[in-house]
Amino acid sequence: PTAHGRDMAARGCLARLRKEYKTFEPPPYIRAAPLESNLQEWRYVLQGPPDSPYEGGMYQGKVRFPDDYPFKPPSIYMLTPSGRFKTDQRLCLSISDFHPETWVPTWSVASILNGVLSFMLEETTTVGSMEASADERKRLAKRSHAFNRKTPLFCELFADLVAEQAAAAAAAGEEGGGGAEEEAARR
Repeated sequence: PTAHGRDMAARGCLARLRKEYKTFEPPPYIRAAPLESNLQEWRYVLQGPPDSPYEGGMYQGKVRFPDDYPFKPPSIYMLTPSGRFKTDQRLCLSISDFHPETWVPTWSVASILNGVLSFMLEETTTVGSMEASADERKRLAKRSHAFNRKTPLFCELFADLVAEQAAAAAAAGEEGGGGAEEEAARR
């Protein structure tokens, strides 16, 4: 494609993402926001649903949208250890850039993230997934809050979740919810 064609595609992508951000209604257990410096990269948080090994956990990830979104799918990553996905590695999902042939341009950020959450709750293996016991996933769910709080961008984009978790930890008599591990990270 010519430079003019790429510029047109990028403008279309940014217009679509701006519209999606303005109208974004997060599905249950999902939060998301674009980076202030780059509308084509969004951070998301999957909150572990009840009765799952992820219950109580918060799992941060990122979605990178190509210049020709919505006509081409995004790349999807998980950043918080979950026992389900490898961290900071592209995930092979039918809604990701691994499978442009199954991509549907009417899918939105909300439908993409709903798909990621659904896949997280399954046991299907794919590139970027991993196997772990339910006990290991529950242990990682408990540690997810402290892990995310070490990330300044997480704290900036999802300050309300950080405050909620800190209040819940204080009510439970924990030190900020992270204990000695988090205290050491602050030093």
